Amino acid sequence: MPRMLRNFVAVMKILLMGDYSNCHRTLATGLRRLGHDVTVASNGSRWMDTARDIDLSRPSDSKLGGLRLWMRLRGRLRNRLEGYDVVSINNPVMVEQRPERCMALFDSLIKSNGAVFLTCMGSDTNFIKACIDPAGPLPVNEWMINGDPAPLYRSDPAKVDQWLNPSLTRLTDHVYNNIAGATTILYEYERVAALHLPPEKRAYISLPIDVKAMEPVYIPDMPQKVRFFLGRHQGRLVEKGTDLLEHAARAVVERHPDAAELVIVENRPYNEYLELQKSAHVVLDQIYSYTPATNALLAMAYGLTAVSGGEPEFYDFIGERDNRPVINAQPDYEALVNTLEHTVLDRRTLAARGRASREFVEKHNDVDMVARRAVDFWTSRINTDRS
Repeated sequence: MPRMLRNFVAVMKILLMGDYSNCHRTLATGLRRLGHDVTVASNGSRWMDTARDIDLSRPSDSKLGGLRLWMRLRGRLRNRLEGYDVVSINNPVMVEQRPERCMALFDSLIKSNGAVFLTCMGSDTNFIKACIDPAGPLPVNEWMINGDPAPLYRSDPAKVDQWLNPSLTRLTDHVYNNIAGATTILYEYERVAALHLPPEKRAYISLPIDVKAMEPVYIPDMPQKVRFFLGRHQGRLVEKGTDLLEHAARAVVERHPDAAELVIVENRPYNEYLELQKSAHVVLDQIYSYTPATNALLAMAYGLTAVSGGEPEFYDFIGERDNRPVINAQPDYEALVNTLEHTVLDRRTLAARGRASREFVEKHNDVDMVARRAVDFWTSRINTDRS
Protein backbone atom coordinates (compact mmCIF):
# COMPACT_ATOMS: atom_id res chain seq x y z
CA MET A 1 0.00 0.00 0.00
CA PRO A 2 1.11 3.61 -0.46
CA ARG A 3 3.68 4.84 2.04
CA MET A 4 2.77 8.50 1.75
CA LEU A 5 -0.79 9.85 1.77
CA ARG A 6 -1.62 13.54 1.89
CA ASN A 7 -4.61 14.68 3.84
CA PHE A 8 -7.43 14.35 1.36
CA VAL A 9 -8.71 17.63 -0.03
CA ALA A 10 -11.54 18.34 -2.47
CA VAL A 11 -9.12 19.29 -5.25
CA MET A 12 -6.60 16.58 -6.01
CA LYS A 13 -3.36 16.56 -7.92
CA ILE A 14 -3.62 13.59 -10.29
CA LEU A 15 -1.12 11.86 -12.58
CA LEU A 16 -2.49 9.62 -15.34
CA MET A 17 0.45 7.61 -16.59
CA GLY A 18 0.41 5.73 -19.87
CA ASP A 19 -2.45 5.76 -22.36
CA TYR A 20 -4.27 3.70 -24.96
CA SER A 21 -6.49 5.25 -27.64
CA ASN A 22 -6.70 8.59 -25.81
CA CYS A 23 -8.52 7.07 -22.81
CA HIS A 24 -6.47 8.75 -20.07
CA ARG A 25 -6.34 12.01 -21.97
CA THR A 26 -10.12 12.03 -22.29
CA LEU A 27 -10.52 11.14 -18.61
CA ALA A 28 -8.26 14.08 -17.78
CA THR A 29 -10.72 16.40 -19.54
CA GLY A 30 -13.52 15.30 -17.23
CA LEU A 31 -11.33 15.48 -14.14
CA ARG A 32 -10.27 19.03 -14.99
CA ARG A 33 -13.89 20.07 -15.40
CA LEU A 34 -14.40 18.85 -11.84
CA GLY A 35 -11.60 21.20 -10.76
CA HIS A 36 -8.73 18.76 -10.32
CA ASP A 37 -5.11 19.38 -11.31
CA VAL A 38 -4.33 16.64 -13.84
CA THR A 39 -1.17 15.65 -15.69
CA VAL A 40 -1.12 13.06 -18.46
CA ALA A 41 2.22 11.34 -19.11
CA SER A 42 2.33 8.96 -22.07
CA ASN A 43 3.92 8.09 -25.38
CA GLY A 44 0.82 9.29 -27.23
CA SER A 45 -0.19 5.73 -28.07
CA ARG A 46 2.74 5.81 -30.51
CA TRP A 47 1.47 6.39 -34.08
CA MET A 48 -1.85 7.79 -32.83
CA ASP A 49 0.05 10.76 -31.38
CA THR A 50 -2.57 11.54 -28.76
CA ALA A 51 -2.07 14.63 -26.61
CA ARG A 52 -0.07 14.48 -23.38
CA ASP A 53 1.55 16.87 -20.91
CA ILE A 54 4.68 14.78 -20.38
CA ASP A 55 6.07 12.87 -23.33
CA LEU A 56 7.20 9.34 -22.48
CA SER A 57 8.01 8.28 -26.03
CA ARG A 58 10.83 5.84 -26.56
CA PRO A 59 13.22 7.35 -29.15
CA SER A 60 13.58 4.02 -30.96
CA ASP A 61 12.93 0.31 -30.49
CA SER A 62 16.64 -0.36 -30.10
CA LYS A 63 18.37 -0.99 -26.76
CA LEU A 64 19.85 2.48 -27.00
CA GLY A 65 16.35 3.93 -27.39
CA GLY A 66 15.24 2.10 -24.26
CA LEU A 67 18.26 3.30 -22.32
CA ARG A 68 17.70 6.90 -23.35
CA LEU A 69 14.09 6.78 -22.15
CA TRP A 70 15.14 5.16 -18.89
CA MET A 71 17.72 7.87 -18.26
CA ARG A 72 15.04 10.53 -18.84
CA LEU A 73 12.69 8.77 -16.42
CA ARG A 74 15.36 8.55 -13.72
CA GLY A 75 16.77 11.99 -14.53
CA ARG A 76 14.99 15.14 -15.59
CA LEU A 77 11.49 13.59 -15.60
CA ARG A 78 11.79 12.15 -12.11
CA ASN A 79 10.60 15.24 -10.22
CA ARG A 80 7.66 15.63 -12.61
CA LEU A 81 6.36 12.19 -11.58
CA GLU A 82 6.34 12.93 -7.85
CA GLY A 83 4.04 14.62 -5.36
CA TYR A 84 0.61 13.58 -6.65
CA ASP A 85 -2.38 12.67 -4.48
CA VAL A 86 -3.47 10.04 -7.01
CA VAL A 87 -1.51 8.22 -9.70
CA SER A 88 -3.24 5.84 -12.08
CA ILE A 89 -1.18 3.78 -14.50
CA ASN A 90 -2.63 2.28 -17.66
CA ASN A 91 -0.85 -1.08 -17.40
CA PRO A 92 1.83 -2.83 -15.34
CA VAL A 93 4.02 -1.96 -18.34
CA MET A 94 3.23 1.75 -18.17
CA VAL A 95 6.27 2.77 -20.21
CA GLU A 96 8.17 1.04 -23.02
CA GLN A 97 10.74 -0.60 -20.77
CA ARG A 98 11.53 -4.14 -19.78
CA PRO A 99 9.56 -5.51 -16.78
CA GLU A 100 12.37 -5.05 -14.25
CA ARG A 101 12.59 -1.35 -15.00
CA CYS A 102 8.82 -0.96 -14.94
CA MET A 103 8.81 -2.54 -11.49
CA ALA A 104 11.45 -0.10 -10.25
CA LEU A 105 9.46 2.80 -11.70
CA PHE A 106 6.25 1.51 -10.13
CA ASP A 107 7.92 1.26 -6.72
CA SER A 108 9.22 4.82 -7.02
CA LEU A 109 5.70 6.02 -7.88
CA ILE A 110 4.39 4.40 -4.71
CA LYS A 111 7.21 5.85 -2.62
CA SER A 112 6.91 9.42 -3.88
CA ASN A 113 3.15 9.85 -4.33
CA GLY A 114 -0.10 9.26 -2.50
CA ALA A 115 -2.27 6.39 -3.69
CA VAL A 116 -1.32 4.49 -6.86
CA PHE A 117 -4.09 2.90 -8.88
CA LEU A 118 -4.43 0.90 -12.10
CA THR A 119 -6.76 1.84 -14.94
CA CYS A 120 -7.55 -1.48 -16.61
CA MET A 121 -7.69 -0.52 -20.27
CA GLY A 122 -5.59 -3.08 -22.11
CA SER A 123 -4.05 -6.52 -22.08
CA ASP A 124 -1.72 -7.64 -19.32
CA THR A 125 -0.58 -11.05 -18.11
CA ASN A 126 -3.72 -11.58 -16.03
CA PHE A 127 -5.95 -10.73 -18.97
CA ILE A 128 -4.15 -13.12 -21.31
CA LYS A 129 -4.32 -15.92 -18.73
CA ALA A 130 -8.07 -15.43 -18.47
CA CYS A 131 -8.46 -15.41 -22.26
CA ILE A 132 -6.69 -18.72 -22.81
CA ASP A 133 -8.31 -20.45 -19.84
CA PRO A 134 -11.12 -22.73 -21.11
CA ALA A 135 -12.95 -22.09 -17.83
CA GLY A 136 -12.28 -18.35 -17.91
CA PRO A 137 -14.94 -15.63 -17.85
CA LEU A 138 -14.56 -14.70 -21.55
CA PRO A 139 -15.24 -17.78 -23.74
CA VAL A 140 -14.92 -15.68 -26.90
CA ASN A 141 -11.92 -13.39 -27.20
CA GLU A 142 -9.12 -12.55 -29.61
CA TRP A 143 -7.10 -15.56 -28.42
CA MET A 144 -9.71 -18.31 -28.03
CA ILE A 145 -13.18 -18.96 -29.41
CA ASN A 146 -15.16 -21.37 -27.24
CA GLY A 147 -12.09 -23.43 -26.38
CA ASP A 148 -10.45 -23.37 -29.83
CA PRO A 149 -7.51 -21.15 -30.75
CA ALA A 150 -8.58 -17.96 -32.52
CA PRO A 151 -6.74 -16.69 -35.62
CA LEU A 152 -4.41 -14.54 -33.52
CA TYR A 153 -3.30 -17.51 -31.43
CA ARG A 154 -2.87 -19.70 -34.52
CA SER A 155 -0.89 -17.03 -36.37
CA ASP A 156 1.67 -16.51 -33.61
CA PRO A 157 1.49 -18.91 -30.63
CA ALA A 158 4.76 -17.47 -29.29
CA LYS A 159 2.95 -14.27 -28.35
CA VAL A 160 1.19 -16.07 -25.52
CA ASP A 161 4.55 -17.21 -24.15
CA GLN A 162 5.74 -13.60 -24.28
CA TRP A 163 2.75 -12.44 -22.23
CA LEU A 164 3.36 -15.23 -19.70
CA ASN A 165 7.08 -14.57 -19.44
CA PRO A 166 8.14 -15.00 -15.77
CA SER A 167 9.52 -11.47 -15.45
CA LEU A 168 6.32 -9.97 -16.87
CA THR A 169 4.22 -12.21 -14.64
CA ARG A 170 6.21 -11.08 -11.58
CA LEU A 171 5.67 -7.45 -12.54
CA THR A 172 1.94 -7.94 -13.02
CA ASP A 173 1.57 -9.77 -9.70
CA HIS A 174 3.60 -7.07 -7.95
CA VAL A 175 1.42 -4.29 -9.35
CA TYR A 176 -1.88 -5.99 -8.51
CA ASN A 177 -0.65 -6.77 -5.00
CA ASN A 178 0.44 -3.20 -4.27
CA ILE A 179 -2.05 -0.87 -5.96
CA ALA A 180 -4.65 0.90 -3.86
CA GLY A 181 -7.28 -0.30 -6.33
CA ALA A 182 -8.24 -0.48 -9.99
CA THR A 183 -10.81 1.14 -12.23
CA THR A 184 -12.05 -0.82 -15.23
CA ILE A 185 -13.36 0.71 -18.45
CA LEU A 186 -14.83 -2.32 -20.24
CA TYR A 187 -16.95 -5.28 -19.21
CA GLU A 188 -14.12 -7.64 -20.22
CA TYR A 189 -11.58 -5.93 -17.96
CA GLU A 190 -14.02 -5.91 -15.06
CA ARG A 191 -14.59 -9.65 -15.39
CA VAL A 192 -10.85 -10.35 -15.34
CA ALA A 193 -10.08 -7.86 -12.56
CA ALA A 194 -12.68 -9.64 -10.43
CA LEU A 195 -10.45 -12.72 -10.48
CA HIS A 196 -7.63 -10.83 -8.78
CA LEU A 197 -9.12 -7.98 -6.75
CA PRO A 198 -11.94 -7.98 -4.17
CA PRO A 199 -15.02 -5.82 -4.87
CA GLU A 200 -13.87 -2.99 -2.62
CA LYS A 201 -10.62 -2.62 -4.58
CA ARG A 202 -12.12 -2.25 -8.05
CA ALA A 203 -14.74 -0.12 -9.74
CA TYR A 204 -16.21 -0.18 -13.23
CA ILE A 205 -16.27 3.41 -14.49
CA SER A 206 -16.83 2.76 -18.24
CA LEU A 207 -14.82 4.14 -21.13
CA PRO A 208 -14.83 7.98 -21.18
CA ILE A 209 -16.03 9.86 -24.25
CA ASP A 210 -16.15 13.65 -24.41
CA VAL A 211 -19.61 13.63 -25.95
CA LYS A 212 -20.17 17.37 -25.46
CA ALA A 213 -17.19 18.15 -27.70
CA MET A 214 -18.50 15.95 -30.54
CA GLU A 215 -21.11 17.53 -32.77
CA PRO A 216 -23.29 14.72 -34.13
CA VAL A 217 -23.38 14.26 -37.88
CA TYR A 218 -26.02 11.54 -37.96
CA ILE A 219 -27.01 9.36 -40.89
CA PRO A 220 -29.39 10.40 -43.70
CA ASP A 221 -32.88 8.89 -43.50
CA MET A 222 -32.21 6.98 -46.71
CA PRO A 223 -28.54 6.87 -47.73
CA GLN A 224 -28.17 6.30 -51.45
CA LYS A 225 -25.04 4.29 -50.67
CA VAL A 226 -24.14 2.83 -47.30
CA ARG A 227 -20.59 3.90 -46.61
CA PHE A 228 -18.76 1.25 -44.58
CA PHE A 229 -15.70 2.64 -42.82
CA LEU A 230 -12.84 0.49 -41.58
CA GLY A 231 -10.05 2.13 -39.59
CA ARG A 232 -7.28 -0.27 -38.81
CA HIS A 233 -3.82 -0.72 -37.35
CA GLN A 234 -1.65 -2.66 -39.79
CA GLY A 235 -0.12 -4.71 -36.97
CA ARG A 236 -3.45 -5.67 -35.36
CA LEU A 237 -5.56 -6.94 -38.25
CA VAL A 238 -5.89 -10.47 -36.91
CA GLU A 239 -6.13 -9.39 -33.28
CA LYS A 240 -9.20 -7.20 -33.82
CA GLY A 241 -10.66 -9.27 -36.63
CA THR A 242 -10.50 -6.36 -39.05
CA ASP A 243 -9.21 -8.75 -41.71
CA LEU A 244 -12.46 -10.71 -41.49
CA LEU A 245 -14.54 -7.54 -41.40
CA GLU A 246 -12.80 -6.28 -44.53
CA HIS A 247 -13.40 -9.51 -46.45
CA ALA A 248 -17.07 -9.54 -45.45
CA ALA A 249 -17.57 -5.88 -46.35
CA ARG A 250 -15.88 -6.33 -49.72
CA ALA A 251 -18.18 -9.26 -50.48
CA VAL A 252 -21.25 -7.15 -49.69
CA VAL A 253 -20.00 -4.23 -51.78
CA GLU A 254 -19.39 -6.60 -54.72
CA ARG A 255 -22.97 -7.88 -54.43
CA HIS A 256 -24.46 -4.38 -54.13
CA PRO A 257 -22.06 -1.95 -55.84
CA ASP A 258 -24.78 0.69 -56.29
CA ALA A 259 -25.87 0.55 -52.64
CA ALA A 260 -22.64 0.15 -50.66
CA GLU A 261 -19.02 1.23 -50.61
CA LEU A 262 -16.03 0.56 -48.36
CA VAL A 263 -13.55 3.17 -47.15
CA ILE A 264 -10.36 1.95 -45.42
CA VAL A 265 -7.93 4.15 -43.49
CA GLU A 266 -4.83 2.86 -41.78
CA ASN A 267 -2.53 4.05 -38.97
CA ARG A 268 -3.74 7.66 -38.96
CA PRO A 269 -3.09 10.15 -36.15
CA TYR A 270 -5.99 10.36 -33.71
CA ASN A 271 -7.42 13.76 -34.69
CA GLU A 272 -7.12 13.07 -38.42
CA TYR A 273 -8.81 9.72 -37.93
CA LEU A 274 -11.80 11.30 -36.21
CA GLU A 275 -12.35 13.70 -39.08
CA LEU A 276 -12.24 10.85 -41.59
CA GLN A 277 -14.59 8.71 -39.52
CA LYS A 278 -17.33 11.35 -39.62
CA SER A 279 -17.88 10.70 -43.33
CA ALA A 280 -19.10 7.16 -42.61
CA HIS A 281 -22.53 5.65 -42.09
CA VAL A 282 -21.40 2.34 -40.59
CA VAL A 283 -18.08 1.98 -38.73
CA LEU A 284 -16.60 -1.53 -38.72
CA ASP A 285 -14.84 -1.96 -35.38
CA GLN A 286 -13.97 -5.44 -34.11
CA ILE A 287 -15.45 -8.93 -33.76
CA TYR A 288 -13.94 -10.60 -30.69
CA SER A 289 -15.30 -8.27 -28.00
CA TYR A 290 -18.38 -8.26 -25.81
CA THR A 291 -18.51 -4.49 -25.80
CA PRO A 292 -18.04 -1.46 -28.03
CA ALA A 293 -14.67 0.11 -27.25
CA THR A 294 -13.12 3.47 -28.18
CA ASN A 295 -13.44 3.29 -31.96
CA ALA A 296 -17.07 2.19 -31.86
CA LEU A 297 -18.09 4.58 -29.09
CA LEU A 298 -16.58 7.55 -30.91
CA ALA A 299 -18.58 6.63 -34.00
CA MET A 300 -21.71 6.26 -31.89
CA ALA A 301 -21.12 9.65 -30.28
CA TYR A 302 -21.17 11.16 -33.78
CA GLY A 303 -24.52 9.50 -34.40
CA LEU A 304 -23.14 6.78 -36.64
CA THR A 305 -23.77 3.03 -36.54
CA ALA A 306 -21.11 0.71 -35.13
CA VAL A 307 -20.45 -2.93 -35.95
CA SER A 308 -18.67 -4.22 -32.86
CA GLY A 309 -19.19 -6.17 -29.66
CA GLY A 310 -22.74 -5.85 -28.40
CA GLU A 311 -23.38 -8.99 -26.41
CA PRO A 312 -26.38 -9.33 -24.06
CA GLU A 313 -24.00 -9.92 -21.12
CA PHE A 314 -22.57 -6.44 -21.58
CA TYR A 315 -25.93 -4.70 -21.77
CA ASP A 316 -27.16 -6.63 -18.74
CA PHE A 317 -24.01 -5.71 -16.83
CA ILE A 318 -24.55 -1.97 -17.33
CA GLY A 319 -28.29 -2.27 -16.71
CA GLU A 320 -29.33 -1.26 -20.22
CA ARG A 321 -32.61 -2.95 -21.08
CA ASP A 322 -34.04 -0.79 -23.86
CA ASN A 323 -31.35 0.87 -25.99
CA ARG A 324 -29.02 -1.71 -27.53
CA PRO A 325 -27.87 -0.03 -30.75
CA VAL A 326 -24.60 -1.81 -31.61
CA ILE A 327 -24.74 -4.21 -34.55
CA ASN A 328 -23.23 -7.22 -32.85
CA ALA A 329 -20.37 -8.73 -34.86
CA GLN A 330 -19.82 -12.49 -34.73
CA PRO A 331 -16.44 -14.18 -35.48
CA ASP A 332 -17.86 -16.01 -38.48
CA TYR A 333 -17.43 -14.91 -42.10
CA GLU A 334 -20.85 -15.96 -43.41
CA ALA A 335 -22.61 -14.45 -40.40
CA LEU A 336 -20.73 -11.17 -40.93
CA VAL A 337 -21.64 -11.08 -44.61
CA ASN A 338 -25.30 -11.66 -43.79
CA THR A 339 -25.24 -8.99 -41.09
CA LEU A 340 -23.60 -6.37 -43.29
CA GLU A 341 -25.82 -7.23 -46.27
CA HIS A 342 -28.92 -6.83 -44.09
CA THR A 343 -27.60 -3.41 -43.06
CA VAL A 344 -27.42 -2.37 -46.71
CA LEU A 345 -30.81 -3.79 -47.68
CA ASP A 346 -32.48 -2.31 -44.60
CA ARG A 347 -30.62 1.01 -44.64
CA ARG A 348 -33.71 3.04 -43.73
CA THR A 349 -33.15 1.91 -40.13
CA LEU A 350 -29.63 3.35 -39.92
CA ALA A 351 -30.73 6.89 -39.08
CA ALA A 352 -32.74 5.75 -36.05
CA ARG A 353 -29.93 3.45 -34.95
CA GLY A 354 -27.48 6.35 -35.20
CA ARG A 355 -29.63 8.55 -32.99
CA ALA A 356 -29.97 5.71 -30.48
CA SER A 357 -26.19 5.26 -30.56
CA ARG A 358 -25.61 8.89 -29.61
CA GLU A 359 -28.13 8.57 -26.77
CA PHE A 360 -26.38 5.43 -25.55
CA VAL A 361 -22.98 7.13 -25.28
CA GLU A 362 -24.51 10.18 -23.60
CA LYS A 363 -26.08 7.92 -20.98
CA HIS A 364 -23.25 5.48 -20.34
CA ASN A 365 -19.93 7.03 -21.37
CA ASP A 366 -20.04 10.79 -20.93
CA VAL A 367 -16.61 11.79 -19.65
CA ASP A 368 -17.92 14.02 -16.86
CA MET A 369 -19.89 11.12 -15.40
CA VAL A 370 -16.94 8.74 -15.79
CA ALA A 371 -14.61 11.22 -14.09
CA ARG A 372 -16.97 11.50 -11.11
CA ARG A 373 -17.05 7.72 -10.80
CA ALA A 374 -13.24 7.60 -10.81
CA VAL A 375 -12.92 10.35 -8.19
CA ASP A 376 -15.55 8.72 -5.97
CA PHE A 377 -13.69 5.42 -6.09
CA TRP A 378 -10.24 6.93 -5.55
CA THR A 379 -11.57 8.96 -2.63
CA SER A 380 -13.16 5.93 -1.03
CA ARG A 381 -9.92 3.99 -1.23
CA ILE A 382 -7.86 6.87 0.14
CA ASN A 383 -10.26 7.32 3.04
CA THR A 384 -10.24 3.57 3.71
CA ASP A 385 -6.46 3.54 3.82
CA ARG A 386 -6.37 6.52 6.21
CA SER A 387 -8.93 5.07 8.62
